[in-house]
Amino acid sequence: MAEATVSSMEVDEPMVYGELIVLGTNGSLPGGDRGRRKNSFTLKKRLQPNGVKPSKNHQVYDKPSNSDIYSSKEHHSVFYTLTRNVICVTYEPSSSTDMFQIGRSTEDPIDFVVMDIFPGASIPSNHNQNHQHQQSTISRFSCRILCDREPPYTARIYAAGFDTSTNIILGEKAPKWKSNGAMDGLTTNGILLMKPKRVSDNGIPDPAGWNEVSVNGGMYRLRETRSAQKPGSPMQGEDNVLVDGTLIDLCGATLLWRSAARMQRMPTQRHIDRLIEDLNGDRPQCPVGLTTLAFPRRGETQQQNDKQPWVYLACGHVHGRIDWGRRGEERMCPLCRTVGKYVPLWMGNEPAFYYDHGPPTHCLVPCGHVCSEVTAKFWACTPLPHGTQAFNAACPFCATPIEGDPGYVKLIWQPPQ
Repeated sequence: MAEATVSSMEVDEPMVYGELIVLGTNGSLPGGDRGRRKNSFTLKKRLQPNGVKPSKNHQVYDKPSNSDIYSSKEHHSVFYTLTRNVICVTYEPSSSTDMFQIGRSTEDPIDFVVMDIFPGASIPSNHNQNHQHQQSTISRFSCRILCDREPPYTARIYAAGFDTSTNIILGEKAPKWKSNGAMDGLTTNGILLMKPKRVSDNGIPDPAGWNEVSVNGGMYRLRETRSAQKPGSPMQGEDNVLVDGTLIDLCGATLLWRSAARMQRMPTQRHIDRLIEDLNGDRPQCPVGLTTLAFPRRGETQQQNDKQPWVYLACGHVHGRIDWGRRGEERMCPLCRTVGKYVPLWMGNEPAFYYDHGPPTHCLVPCGHVCSEVTAKFWACTPLPHGTQAFNAACPFCATPIEGDPGYVKLIWQPPQ
C-alpha cells in the first residue's frame, strides 16, 4: 500500500468564533500592525481549553498581594477590596470554554493589545500628526471573552482581565457589591456594550443604547459618569452574549464584534480592490481641469497624489485638487457655487465596517471616507463614546467625529468627455 503523502492529507483549520476590529483603523493601525498590537484579532478554537469559571469565596484580612491565594499559580482569582476586608473569589478551569483577553498591556496574558485611537490618525495626510501625550484611559487588562467550544459557540464578554499573576484586583474606588450571595463589580472606567436591536427594512441594524458589563458578566445601565463609584441599575433581560455588530468600548478605543457567520458574508479585501478598480475604470474627470481622477490602490494610500479626487462636502461635487475659490477656511464649488469644506476622498478599506456590498456612492462628513450608502447611514446615526462622558457619531475608518445632518453626502462624479 502506498504511503499517504503530506499533500494528500487534510489539515483542519481551527474553528473561528468571531473577530474583533478596532474602530478608527482603516485596515491597519496608523503606525502599522505589530505582533499582538494590530487593528483586528480573530478568535479561534484553541488546541486545549483555557477557560475558567467561579469556584469559591474567601475572606482576606490583608492586602491581596500579601495573601497566599494571590501568589498561588494553581487558580485564577478576583479580589474585591472592601472597607474592612477583601473578598477573594477563586476560579477553576473550565474544559468547555476558551478564554481570550484584551487590554493595553503587552504582557503574555493579553491576546489582543489595544491602544488609544486618536480621531483622524488613519487619514494619510494626518498620519504623522503628533498627538499630545496623555495618560491612557484603557485598562492594562480591560476585559476577557469566553467562547463555548461546542455549538453554537456562544461568546460572552466580562469586564477586567487576569494579570500575569492570574489575578484581578478591584480597588476601593471600583464599584462592587454582593448579589444573591455572589460578589460582583465594575472596573474603574468600565466596559460598555451596544448591541444591535433589530434589522430595519433596508437591512441596517438599528443602534441601541449603551450598557455596562460587570466582572461576572451582568448587564447594568450606565453610571452617572464613566468612573462614578455608584453602579447603574441592573438591566433585566439583557445578557453579555456577543452578537454580530456588537460594539465594545474600552474607554479610549471601541471594538466591533463580527460573528463567524457574518465573516463569511461580509465584503472582503478583494471586494474593496474591485470597487477601487471599477471607480478608476470609469475614468472620472475633474469638471474644471478635465484631468482623470483615480483612487490610489489599497496599500498605496500613505500620501495624496496628483490624481486624488476631492469633494465639496456641501454639495457632493467631485473635482481634482483646486487651490482657488477660498472663502475663509471653506471653498466655493465652481459648478453650483455652494460654499463648504473641501477635502480629499479616501476609500474605506476595512471590510468589517461595511453593512452591505453596495457601490461606494457616499462619503462621510467631514473626513471624506468613501463607502456604500447603507454603511454611511449606519455610522452617521450610531453614537460612540467620546472621552469619558460624551457620545458622538464618528467615522469607523478614522474615528473623526461626524459633522452636520445627515453626516454624509452623495458623491457627484463628472464622467469622461
